[in-house]
Amino acid sequence: MISLANAEVIYQDQAKLHQIVGQISPANIEKDITKLVNFGTRHTLSETESETRGIGAARRWIKSEFEQISANCGGCLEVYYQTQVIQDEKRIPGPTEVVSVIAIQRGISDPNRYVLMSGDIDSRVSDVMDFTSDSPGANDNASGLAGTLEAARVLSQYKFNGSIVYAALAGEEQGLFGGKILAAAAQKAGWRLKAVLNNDMIGNIAGINGVINNSSARVFAEGTRVNETKEEANSRRFTGGEVDSPSRNLARYIDWIADRYIPNLDTMVIYRLDRFGRGGHHRPFNDLGFPAVRIMETNENYNRQHQDLRSEKGIEYGDTLTGVNFPYVAKLTSLNAASLASMAWAPSPPAKVSFKGAVQASTTLRWQALDKQQNPQLAGYKIYWRYTDAPQWQYSKYVGDVSEYTLENVVIDNYFFGLASVSKDGFESPVVFPGPAGSFGE
Repeated sequence: MISLANAEVIYQDQAKLHQIVGQISPANIEKDITKLVNFGTRHTLSETESETRGIGAARRWIKSEFEQISANCGGCLEVYYQTQVIQDEKRIPGPTEVVSVIAIQRGISDPNRYVLMSGDIDSRVSDVMDFTSDSPGANDNASGLAGTLEAARVLSQYKFNGSIVYAALAGEEQGLFGGKILAAAAQKAGWRLKAVLNNDMIGNIAGINGVINNSSARVFAEGTRVNETKEEANSRRFTGGEVDSPSRNLARYIDWIADRYIPNLDTMVIYRLDRFGRGGHHRPFNDLGFPAVRIMETNENYNRQHQDLRSEKGIEYGDTLTGVNFPYVAKLTSLNAASLASMAWAPSPPAKVSFKGAVQASTTLRWQALDKQQNPQLAGYKIYWRYTDAPQWQYSKYVGDVSEYTLENVVIDNYFFGLASVSKDGFESPVVFPGPAGSFGE
């Protein structure tokens, strides 16, 4: 019999994650954001030949930064341009090369398992087709890009079991093209992509609503997979899973990291793909079924988003450096870095998880044992459960290196269940809800 009093969730504190958080530098982030702003504009259609202005100069600098980071870690990053010519009638009127910069830190035992952090290269003003006016894009989205560079600087000093991707994505403002290109390439290459952390605007603490707050952040996570089949939807109707998609459980994992490793930060997990009626570069990954979330500031200032630089009636418009709080960017960067490191050190999320227990006094979970060559750090598995209206996992039981376990006298009707894999030193994967609705893939 399981006593709920003895089944409360217990986590093993990880000194290495505290160390990583402490190494994230607000000064480095300020320097990188300032450099990106000084390119004048980073509009997708802007200048590509100049060494000092436009998106061409910006992406060459980004690539050189990743290459320097790689040199500092003995060549641990694979750095390359990812390009595709796009012509879109709405926002890219003529054939245009959309160029992202990708850096991959290969895992030592499971290199085809990936977690990914992204920020956007491009910027814009009021007219999305204006590619000549100054468009600093300090917060949107030099902040997310600078965070990605800084996470790479810190995490590249460590070795992980799984691979970490650092992505500077282009073409976001013109139609999420960089994300579409990378997501399609990941699918074609057979990447076992377990988590995408899209960082889009992580630097503003003074909201249009008058709130000033540097101690909270939002994590947007969609529910039911957009590519769910009719058969999977019918199964989910009777077993649950609407609030336990892999993206939602990825968001819970990030919230779990924030609570334990990021001082003075509370994350709001928002049950929505993105802000109301809006979008970001995690969406193309969600479209293909990959777990993906958006991490961003809680309080937005719309006077600083997609605005021409100007002053009207005492209000300053435009996305300039004055609207960015660099310690706050560092705080959200540290959240990303700790989350990426924890997942990359942990074993892969469990696969083919199922459960049964209808008209029984107990609940049984089954799963496919992880490959021991890919996951030499595996110690075993931990079952989680919570009340169906609880936002976060409430109870857990470590069950060892088995592939089936029965929770005696825990009635399946009253709870939601999940399973995480656990390493020998206590790193855990995100929790996987049983069935297709919660699967992180094989």
